[in-house]
Amino acid sequence: MEYIAPVQEMAASMEAEPVEEPVAVITWDKTVHDFGDVSVADGPLDCTFTLTNTGKDPIAIFEVVSSCGCTDVKWTKEPILPGKTGTISATYKNEDGAMPFDKTLTVYVSGVKRPVILRLRGVVHEKKKSLSELYGAQKLGAFGLKARQLKTGTLKQGQSTSESVTVANLGKKPLAVTFAGVSPQLSLGVEPNPIPAGSTATLHYTVKADPSLYGKNLYTATPVLNGKKADASLEITTWTQENFGAITAGQRDNGPIPYFETSTFNFGIVPKGKTVEVTFKCTNKGAEPFHIYKADAESPALSLAALPEDIGGNQKGSVRFTLDTSLLGKGENVLMVSLTTNSPLRPLVNLFVAGEIR
Repeated sequence: MEYIAPVQEMAASMEAEPVEEPVAVITWDKTVHDFGDVSVADGPLDCTFTLTNTGKDPIAIFEVVSSCGCTDVKWTKEPILPGKTGTISATYKNEDGAMPFDKTLTVYVSGVKRPVILRLRGVVHEKKKSLSELYGAQKLGAFGLKARQLKTGTLKQGQSTSESVTVANLGKKPLAVTFAGVSPQLSLGVEPNPIPAGSTATLHYTVKADPSLYGKNLYTATPVLNGKKADASLEITTWTQENFGAITAGQRDNGPIPYFETSTFNFGIVPKGKTVEVTFKCTNKGAEPFHIYKADAESPALSLAALPEDIGGNQKGSVRFTLDTSLLGKGENVLMVSLTTNSPLRPLVNLFVAGEIR
């Protein structure tokens, strides 16, 4: 995963052209270490993150801050020359008993404007469990999975996001895993592969941003196990937003700023089957036009016929939906709609539709 530090800008009070400072480029072998399923008896858990300086100037790790005292950390103190590597070693003490954990390390590196977040996660059990108990919930043949529905972090345009989960071979012979019908922009791999009998492996998956896709998107891939296609697919969900990392402070301040009169449209009390027209009124208090890339409703009962026209600077507009109450249950209902936008200050706007159906 490549992290490129944003170009630093001169203060707005200076009238000279901005000076472009050297950009530090760092490549990480991973930013998440998943210990998987462990037990209290396993004691302290160790892992190492490796970073490579792929820039032109030396860099140094200034500080690494753990999210809690349950994780000890050491790191390379010497300058890291171009082409060379440094390490961050972490030990999760595993003293909190049986529970899931997800700890963070905040890493400050010279030449990188924003800190890098590393994660350590896993699930601690009181006693060791069998592979079938841990990975048999949604198995595909001998391919053991805790879930077929997976997620990634927020994906920004021009970048990619990666995650990994532990899987298992529940069979008695090695299991070679490939994938068919893989969605564009999705890549997957299993390590080790083949998976030895009665062992675990790591499933890595990466989604690369597609300039034509915004908001919530679903990517799929069907496992092929020892040459035989599985009966079901993996489903990976990600949320893609605009990338504002390279804009200046002036561009951010002068960008579109949407203000909605209300974030909740209350349709009152209506009989089941009634169609309700939903309108959210918006004023763009910014200088640039406000654009909605995509509207994602959490329920098929809410539909958007078409995205609204762009709302110009200091202009008014509206976003309209149709609510089909026949698709909802009786009683109180609250539905959310998420708008993915071009506003640096509000790249994601959540709106709500609420009321009672009788």
